[in-house]
Amino acid sequence: MNPRTQALTLSGPAGAIEALQDEPELAAGQPPRGVAVIAHPHPLFGGTMNNKVVQTLARAFVQGGWRAVRFNFRGVGASAGTYDEGRGELADLLAVVEQVAPAQQPLALAGFSFGAFVTSHAVAALWPTRAPAKIVLVGTAASRFQVAPLPPEAHERALVVHGETDETVPLAAVMDWARPQLLPVTVVPGGEHFFHGQLPLLKGLVARHLRA
Repeated sequence: MNPRTQALTLSGPAGAIEALQDEPELAAGQPPRGVAVIAHPHPLFGGTMNNKVVQTLARAFVQGGWRAVRFNFRGVGASAGTYDEGRGELADLLAVVEQVAPAQQPLALAGFSFGAFVTSHAVAALWPTRAPAKIVLVGTAASRFQVAPLPPEAHERALVVHGETDETVPLAAVMDWARPQLLPVTVVPGGEHFFHGQLPLLKGLVARHLRA
């Protein structure tokens, strides 16, 4: 484990939540730009906080000066509880935000696949009282779940990335979700669901978004 990675046990609605906190390398006394909370893919199909795409998102945030927190949804790893089709997982995500992201610091939310679906609902829930400064949705599971639309004011803060040849979530499903919102989607040519061989490109896209 990276020396700047800390294991956390947080409290969730279903019990303990297992998490990892990655710290950016900053000058002495310099605070992080904010806290990014990152959600992993489907718990019933091997999704964990150690998924390669989730790790790539964490690295991009850390490189950009953010503290990155990734966590296991209920029933995954050492997190208590059982899969709840997104409802309980949203409660898990909101509980993590409450504990690791102080209100005075900028908040970023990111998710991959099922995690992007849950993140979309977290954005909707938090927006009236705590609008995230940055939003990153990758491989959004729009063909399998009812992904929440993003508030119009959130569009300029959001990066939506999808692989052109995603075999798990067809690009057309994400476009059908994005089209009514006029929400731009960044398409990675030849990209698959897990971005095999293209993780450096994905990291670069996220890093560029964080600098914007």
